[in-house]
Amino acid sequence: MIPPLLKVPGLLISAPASGTGKTTLMLGLLAAFRARGITVQPFKSGPDYIDPAFHAAASGRASVNLDSWAMTPDRITGLTSVAADADLILAEGSMGLFDGVAKPGAFGTGASADVAQMMGWPVVLVLDVSGQAQSAAAVAMGFRAMRPEMPFAGVVLNRVASPRHEALVRVGMQAAGIPVLGALPRRASIALPERHLGLVQAEEQPHLQALLAEAGAFIAEHLDLAALRAAARGSLPTQQPLSITPPAGRIALARDAAFSFVYPHLLAGWRAAGATILPFSPLADEGPDPTAQACWLPGGYPELHAGKLAAAQNFRAKLRAFAETKPVHGECGGYMAMGAGLIDAQGLRHEMAGLLGLETSFAKRRMHLGYRIAATHAPFAGHGAGARLRGHEFHYATIAAQPDAPLAEVRDATDTAVPETGSMRVQPGGGQSSGTFFHLIAEAT
Repeated sequence: MIPPLLKVPGLLISAPASGTGKTTLMLGLLAAFRARGITVQPFKSGPDYIDPAFHAAASGRASVNLDSWAMTPDRITGLTSVAADADLILAEGSMGLFDGVAKPGAFGTGASADVAQMMGWPVVLVLDVSGQAQSAAAVAMGFRAMRPEMPFAGVVLNRVASPRHEALVRVGMQAAGIPVLGALPRRASIALPERHLGLVQAEEQPHLQALLAEAGAFIAEHLDLAALRAAARGSLPTQQPLSITPPAGRIALARDAAFSFVYPHLLAGWRAAGATILPFSPLADEGPDPTAQACWLPGGYPELHAGKLAAAQNFRAKLRAFAETKPVHGECGGYMAMGAGLIDAQGLRHEMAGLLGLETSFAKRRMHLGYRIAATHAPFAGHGAGARLRGHEFHYATIAAQPDAPLAEVRDATDTAVPETGSMRVQPGGGQSSGTFFHLIAEAT
């Protein structure tokens, strides 16, 4: 039986490349529409933790990741059901509109265009027109023609130097038949600070609401909001979110500024499977709820809080006691916190929980980035041995020592083996401690 459709139109905000202004436009639109009483549901294409937190602050609604490499169409349509009570959908793309991996995954390459085409959301292309005029139209024409079947709403001109510059760019767009939905002059005051994994987290911005209000006013002044909303298209199937195998029925979840990288769709999938989530804060020196059956330490920025984590005696004692008889799993930053020690960027070593022998270092940074498929060697986090899991890796830490047994065979999107296999250790009381540098997105089909 085909599920009924809900008329909730959407747009996908994208660009030719990173750094063009997608996030500023996205946040400004969310704030501007919200200020006018329009309920907007945000989404993010691709693996990303930072942008969705800003989306949530601007819209008042949790932003959900959609990923054509890691997620099946059924999972994506299930996740988009959170927009059922919204007036409008805005999805932010990642990198350039067509950027993805060379080998398709679940149904696509991870490109934002995959999601736009599947959902029927017209693309709003943000163009940095600095240093060009009529030539910008050729760029827009190429993006519109690359996938003729993909809906295309028009362009937003960014970093416009002057009214004369804008007029020249508009002449080119008019000749090419490309709708111009607005033009943004150069403005540095609403730029968001960055660090080595992207934007500084939303919760760390002391004046975030003022920044969002400024962005909303800026966007409303220079964009045709009515035309943007009228360009939105698409319908949502009323399919419920698919469940995801949880680590246990009751899950203790580390959740604070050091452990904030957990996908809303993962928690929703666990809850859909009947699991109960029990948050705790290692930075507040809290340990996992003893009634939980498993503990999950998400990624984040433990290197920025390494001294505080090393001094959190209650957290480490309770985590070790929990791990004696129950499973504990860490992803990326959580994996590092489970190790024996973490060396920060200044070369200072901090003692971690010691559930694994892992030693990691930020003294010599090296980027590790990309999609991952893991085939597990042993049961972990609710999955049996031999389970195939899709995820991604993004960190700058290097491994100084990893003496424990590898957890999985891990390959990238080209099916090439990668050295970050994760590791596992059985504790004296029978509890299994495990960790990976890759973040789980979904089970592989």
